[in-house]
Amino acid sequence: MDKRNEALIDLLYQCADDDLLVSFRGSEWLGLAPHIEADVAFSSITQNTMGHAVYFYRLLQELGEGDVDVLAHERPAVKRRNAVYLEKRNGDGQYDEDPYFDWALAVVRGYFYETYKRVKLISFTNSSYEPLATCAKRILPEQRYHLAYWEEWMKQLQQSSPTAKEKIRTRIEEAWSLSLDLVDFGQYEQTLLIEGYINDPNELKQQWLSELQSKVKDLPTRPLEQVKNGRNGEHTKDLDEALTTLSEVYRTDPVAQW
Repeated sequence: MDKRNEALIDLLYQCADDDLLVSFRGSEWLGLAPHIEADVAFSSITQNTMGHAVYFYRLLQELGEGDVDVLAHERPAVKRRNAVYLEKRNGDGQYDEDPYFDWALAVVRGYFYETYKRVKLISFTNSSYEPLATCAKRILPEQRYHLAYWEEWMKQLQQSSPTAKEKIRTRIEEAWSLSLDLVDFGQYEQTLLIEGYINDPNELKQQWLSELQSKVKDLPTRPLEQVKNGRNGEHTKDLDEALTTLSEVYRTDPVAQW
């Protein structure tokens, strides 16, 4: 396989794995959101995002990487290319035992992720890889509503009670310490840029930061930080736990049609 194909495949894994992990963490909130309207809306966003992951896995399947279900469920953590922040648990406790989750984490992660996802998708519409451009154009119309949803929550909680404001501030600080690989394209970044698969990553990052600065109060002024780089297969134990739970039903009968 030449370097161009390796770079393209790595990029598609980043997109697919990001959406898969975000949608999985979203699915754990089913029945636990602050009120029924939030529960319904979040469930819809989660379902849509899982569909976006399928789009990208199908592109990988077309490139010979294997069956969509196998790519989603059977790859070990070291092969995953999702950003580390997206695999972080929703809060203290376990979903099926003591599901004590933090809505402030869901809001900040949702807003940070969807803001960058929109910047990235818009850039993909000009990708030299036409299937990726087509995929981005299909996703963008519904993704705008995902971003609008989290943007409204950010606005409300930043204007809410002192407790809410402090929780949001704490989660923003946390996000700043875990989000550097979200705006990274991994080891093939230069190849992706040269081949026209992506726009200049630095420009995308600055667009993302500008969007955040216009909407987020008390945004840190220090550089983004990162403990691990998920684009290079570096992950936390939270990803192992997520993959085990995510694939539990699938693994009972991998040859079944899901």
